[in-house]
Amino acid sequence: MAAIDAGGATRRTLFYRHSLLVRLSHWVNVLCMTVLLFSGLQIFNAHPELYWGKYGADNDPSFIAMEAEGSGDDARGVTRIGSFSFDTTGVLGLSQSNGHASARGFPDWLTIPSYRDLATGRRWHFFFAWAFVLNGLIYLAWGLASRHLRRDLLPASAELTPAHLGHEIADHARLRFPKGEQARRYNTLQKLTYLAVIFLLLPLMIATGLTMSPGFNAIAPWLLDLFGGRQSARTLHFLTAFSLVAFVIVHIVMVLVSGVFNNLRSMITGYYAIEEGEGR
Repeated sequence: MAAIDAGGATRRTLFYRHSLLVRLSHWVNVLCMTVLLFSGLQIFNAHPELYWGKYGADNDPSFIAMEAEGSGDDARGVTRIGSFSFDTTGVLGLSQSNGHASARGFPDWLTIPSYRDLATGRRWHFFFAWAFVLNGLIYLAWGLASRHLRRDLLPASAELTPAHLGHEIADHARLRFPKGEQARRYNTLQKLTYLAVIFLLLPLMIATGLTMSPGFNAIAPWLLDLFGGRQSARTLHFLTAFSLVAFVIVHIVMVLVSGVFNNLRSMITGYYAIEEGEGR
């Protein structure tokens, strides 16, 4: 990595942390995942219930549901998970839309489009899903060819020992982040998390999304057997998507507490700053 002595009063060292392709793929992912989430919630709102197995008709019991109960002033939103029910009026099941209470799984400010339109939501979702897949394939091909995945993301055997992992977990819990030379590379928790997202969560989300397509079922009917039916695939797709949302939330929190300006600069320009004397 190229290093630049910033000198002066700041006594910083800038080093080239993120390549151009990594930065471009990151921001394309931000755009795609944002639209995919909001358009996916529009699709979910067409039937805001989740099933497992070969169920899904109107009278079949769901294990997750966001629904409205009652009418008029007595109406309320209820979210049910198994046998547990929660009053979520105003957010889930029943929310305000154009000044009126509307029965819908997720509120209109979380969906694309904001009004009820399943066909438009599906168009947005499918377009950005394929953009997301194409962007991921380009990143994966480059990562393998340039040895970026092996060099920057594959943990060394010494990093996988219980002692090392325990130390990193304790440091993260105390919001103590790598300094000095250690900040030049991803820590082990970052590596394991990124690998899990790239090679586990994302393939599962894509595969379950394809399983819900009748057209793709004709090409690969074995996917229906693999995931136990279209409704099981829909449930896994939903849960995987929200696992990615949880990852993004944790990622943003880590960016904020570990130095938002430095992290943003590295993902925009590629250069990350290390203060001279850090870690000594």
